[in-house]
This record gives sequence, structure tokens and C-alpha cells, in this order.
Amino acid sequence: MAINIIMDTDPGIDDAAAITMAINDPKINLQLITTVAGNVTVDKTTKNALKLVRFFDADIPVAMGAKQPLMKEFEDAARIHGESGMPGYEFPTDLPKPMAESAVIALRDAILSAKEPVTLVPTGSYTNIALLFSEYPEVKQNIERIVAMGGALGKGNMTSAAEFNVFTDPHAAKIMYESGVPIVMVGLDITMKALLTHESIEKLPTLNETGKMLHDIIIHDGDNSSDGIAMHDVNTIFYLLHPEAIQTEKMWVDVQTEGPANGETVGDIRGAYHNGRTNTAVCVDIDAEAFNKWFIEEITAIEK
Repeated sequence: MAINIIMDTDPGIDDAAAITMAINDPKINLQLITTVAGNVTVDKTTKNALKLVRFFDADIPVAMGAKQPLMKEFEDAARIHGESGMPGYEFPTDLPKPMAESAVIALRDAILSAKEPVTLVPTGSYTNIALLFSEYPEVKQNIERIVAMGGALGKGNMTSAAEFNVFTDPHAAKIMYESGVPIVMVGLDITMKALLTHESIEKLPTLNETGKMLHDIIIHDGDNSSDGIAMHDVNTIFYLLHPEAIQTEKMWVDVQTEGPANGETVGDIRGAYHNGRTNTAVCVDIDAEAFNKWFIEEITAIEK
């Protein structure tokens, strides 16, 4: 049985790789893509999602979502992902149109009409999810879980305390984490361990046109080190398909929304403050070698 998912995303280089996996892996049924402002503005993230749908000739609707956070000022990550969000490859220009409905309405309709509970996979800020839960709380009953890229138990990548997706809209993250829907936090604790190695990146253009496309945009990623490039969002898809390769710990996660720790995800690691209750399975360790092997195998299997 394929896993029914909806991606809420802000492509973005690593988002593009995650969407590629979700579109093409037969064990995943990607039903809808909704977009949000994050890595770049929402008009650009929407265009990038449409580029990927068109590249694979996939029959997947795309709905445009929130153009700014709930309360704080919008800060993008163009310094990492480039001004377009997906530089380096010439995509087709005859793009499909986004849905007439907003992301929140598209999410509501898709979730409520689904025959089986769906898994939400947000890989950008959680603004659309927060608006959805605030306006249409009835959708929660048909959501199996949320597998969300974002957060960290320790060092952040936007500030010393905060990871980018949560920092972008901490008030939305707080609403999501307090929603009562089961959450898997796919954060920096594993995404900075499972770097896509330079050896793996160099293999990509030899595999097929998809590999060339991903190679050409990944090499423009500013989140680069001598050990490789962090493919943060791809870890959500890896978790869905290979949970055995990722270690999780259940705990309560709170989100800070002000002060120098704004955007920090605070895990009650000792179980000291919430009477034994948990709201999140936090990913804490990963088989980085298995991640790289899987990444190459996934791209190799794509016929384009």
C-alpha cells in the first residue's frame, strides 16, 4: 500500500529533491502540493513547484499558500537557495497553472475527501498548516500524522537556537505542535548528519536527466561543507520509506515565540515538565551511509 501524503513546501533546492522522490517513488502517493513563503517568496516557490510537476509530467495539483508569516516579518533564505530558489537548470517554460483555490482551501478539501487518513509533509514554514488547523479544525480527524522538516534539539541554523523553518514562523509552529496531531520532527539533529556526499553529488548527472537536473541545482546550494551538502527536506521522504534507518525519541516539544530563543524547539528530554505526556517523535540519529545509498538508488530508478 502506498503512503498517501500531501506536501506543504517552499522549493528551494532540497525541497526540489524531496518533491522529486515523492513524485516518483511508487510507495508514495503524492496527492497535493501546497506552497508557502520560506526559502524565497511564495510566487517563486509556487513557480518552482510547477516546474517540477511539469518536468515529470505529473498530474499533481499545486495550490499557492501564505505569502508571509502569521505575525513576524518575513525573512527568506535566498542567500542559500539563490534568488529564484532553484538556480542552475533550464526547466520547461510551458508550466501548468496553480489551482484557483488557496492552499488552505485545497488542503481542507483534499484531507476531508480522502478515503483514508493522509500524512502531511511540511518542508517549509508551517503557516498554511496553522491557518488550516485554526480555520478548519475538523481536518485533524483525517490526518494520520505530520512528518515535518524543521526544528532542532540543539544548535540552530538560522540563529544559535532556531532552525530556519520554525524561525520563519514560530507562531505557526507553536499552533502545529499544540494541535494534538501526531508529529515526527525531522530536524537538524539528523539532517546535518546525513549530508549528501560530494561523491554522491558527482554521480548524479551520470544517472539520467533527473540526476542532471538535481546535480545542477544542488551544486548551487549555499548550505555546503567539505563533507557534503545538507538535503534537509529529503529526510522526510527517507523517514517515510525507511524508518528503520532513523532513531526517534518521544518527548514533548514546545516552541519559543519571542526573545533571543525565538523559533527554538525545546524538547522535554528528561520528561520533567509535562507529566509524562509527549506530542512528538523527534528524530535523533540516522544511518548517513544508508541515506546516501538510497538517494542514488531512488534517482537511478527514475525513467526520465
